Amino acid sequence: MGGDSGPAAMIAGAASARRRDPALCFMFHGDEARIGAELKRHDNLRDNIEVVHSAEAIAASEKPTQAIRRARTTSMGVAINAVKEGRADAALSGGNTGALMAMSKLALRTMPGIDRPALAALLPTLGDTDLVMLDLGANTECDAQNLVQFAVMGSAYARTVIGVGQPRVKLLNIGTEELKGTDELKEAAALLREADYLPMRFDGFTEGDQLSRGEVDVVVTDGFSGNIALKTAEGTARFVTDLLRRAFKSSLRSKAGFALSQPALNLLKVHLDPNNHNGAVFLGLNGLVVKSHGGANPKGVANAIRVAASMVTSDIIRKIGDDLDNFRAHAFAAESAK
Repeated sequence: MGGDSGPAAMIAGAASARRRDPALCFMFHGDEARIGAELKRHDNLRDNIEVVHSAEAIAASEKPTQAIRRARTTSMGVAINAVKEGRADAALSGGNTGALMAMSKLALRTMPGIDRPALAALLPTLGDTDLVMLDLGANTECDAQNLVQFAVMGSAYARTVIGVGQPRVKLLNIGTEELKGTDELKEAAALLREADYLPMRFDGFTEGDQLSRGEVDVVVTDGFSGNIALKTAEGTARFVTDLLRRAFKSSLRSKAGFALSQPALNLLKVHLDPNNHNGAVFLGLNGLVVKSHGGANPKGVANAIRVAASMVTSDIIRKIGDDLDNFRAHAFAAESAK
């Protein structure tokens, strides 16, 4: 029921996703009448679906503390509970991010070895693959252990969703030199350098202006810095596209230039379209929860569903657990040897 378009975009996105993967099954939570009206528009959603009626929904402006109190009676809360009870493999919502995070943490709890879950998403780059970045707002303050855990989770996510066997991992910092940054960043870097037995390659620090270069697969940071970096990147993309639109409308010669450069501009539009990178994930929970952008269109929702399905089929929770067990075993052995 969340998102700018409510069930219309969600159900159209599900129909699009099923055309690409007919094996997908869906459980729709929310107002049964509104959901039913949308389902009639999509013939390929006649079978292998379930509609779970919920008269209540979480408002976009609702505080997480308020939302938690209604976890058992709202569409969002009931959907997450379906994952907890094993009736669904993953939950997807386009609604209130804070409420979704709070309800997910309360219902699913964090995995063993994870102190705090993190919000991860894909960002476009000039390279052959997208960039995984986390945390994007779930934790405003993080210590070194949190950052190491984020690196392990982000690496597993990169191997699963973008298909990189040995992801290149970097910590977001104010410089690439080893002497720069907070004590937490320096300690996390030291721990990751020693963890060469993990299926990742730690490459030190990176700065914000290098995120789109395609020279790194996973960027790790605290939620405060990560959210600012994400919003800055989104704002810059809108600035560039708006500036180009204004420039091409400034004169007849510019309009002629626009016609000639249309193919290149279409490529730029596809690359910067957030619907092509939709689907942020709460990593570190005992269950899969995916956050769709509130303004996502059906194409964006379908992409978010693809992200969720790929994590289910690749058993990402087990992969994260195995890597964490490996890290803890080596850390314990190193501590015992002292």
